[in-house]
Amino acid sequence: MSTHDAPDTLLITVTGTDRPGVTSAVLQTLAGAGVSVVDLEQMLMRGRLVLGVLVTAPRDGKKLRKAVTQTVEALGMNVEFEKGSGDNRSRSPHRAHVTVIGAPLKASGMAAIAGRIADCGGNIDRIERMARYPVTAIELHVSGAAPDRLRTLLATEAARHGIDVAVQPANLLRHGMRLIVMDVDSTLIQGEVIEMLAEHAGYGAEVADVTERAMRGELDFEQSLRARVKLLAGLDASVLDEVYDAIVVNPGARTMVRTLRRLGYRFAIVSGGFSQITDRLAADLGIHRARANTLEIVDGRLTGEVVGPVVDRAGKAQALREFAADLGVPVAATIAIGDGANDLDMLDAAGLGIAYNARPVVREAADTSLNVPYLDTIMYLLGISREEIEAADAEAGIVTPAPPIA
Repeated sequence: MSTHDAPDTLLITVTGTDRPGVTSAVLQTLAGAGVSVVDLEQMLMRGRLVLGVLVTAPRDGKKLRKAVTQTVEALGMNVEFEKGSGDNRSRSPHRAHVTVIGAPLKASGMAAIAGRIADCGGNIDRIERMARYPVTAIELHVSGAAPDRLRTLLATEAARHGIDVAVQPANLLRHGMRLIVMDVDSTLIQGEVIEMLAEHAGYGAEVADVTERAMRGELDFEQSLRARVKLLAGLDASVLDEVYDAIVVNPGARTMVRTLRRLGYRFAIVSGGFSQITDRLAADLGIHRARANTLEIVDGRLTGEVVGPVVDRAGKAQALREFAADLGVPVAATIAIGDGANDLDMLDAAGLGIAYNARPVVREAADTSLNVPYLDTIMYLLGISREEIEAADAEAGIVTPAPPIA
């Protein structure tokens, strides 16, 4: 149907202080006019309601306006009417979810993002708040702009304003069960296990320097790993228990795994670290699959060698593909999260690659980047709000600390 053939419509916008029964009262009044509802949206902010109802043009427009006005004014609210034609069909097949995260999220940053969306022909059809603490997360439903073009433009603005922006195509994958594959060191947990082990061997500073250079992509990962592991030769294997007990899981990690498992998601960890640590971590957190290097232990001591092939950059990507096949998840429905250069192939192989507090080389290559210290912000990219997360926890008897008053 062309624009000229589209039926006439009437947009009714109701605003004012919210109270129970507003939507019901308006719709009951419209029912008496025999119109059809073409579109309906409602937003509530700080007790203020905005209700938009798009209906087919009534036979007696004057009578309908009078009836709706009387209903709305009786509720102490305001109403506006606007005639038009057609419904709210998108102007373009291109549709995307744009998630903006900041701590804080300043108006200047949001203005810049909105401006770039407009620059590439995009229209913001809907805005939702996903979280207000400990970060502010806002999701924009955008039509009329290709996601790849949006991602390029918005990444520049995000860096300029110190916020995070994720752009994803609006498709069914976002609503289905997915596999999330995470790096471990400095992603799932704080710090690097090999550096913690090296401290016990007296080589903490030396190993930390090599690790950082390897994560920036300046050194061959396998060669650097074998060189660092050699410095651990002679350590008593009990040190592994001490290091495991000292591990700090990143904030939000348990919440993310717990919440998404309820929705049927699968999890895997792939690490250039060591299976003596990652296997225990997977069991502790409820993660379905794990792959890492294995330290050789003879007579209760580390030999300074690893057993079998090293899980390097290519090995991480291969693990993602194998886990996806094993769990029956299409590779397009996988999400990879990492921070170092050895994660690059894994991030590229996944349907969505997320650089998490990552080195510059990783941020530039990933689909999107998060630079906040809360791993559960990943869920906002999946369209899951903080309120939904807390409601699910409350049903399970998990108490969430009260948020700050805002």
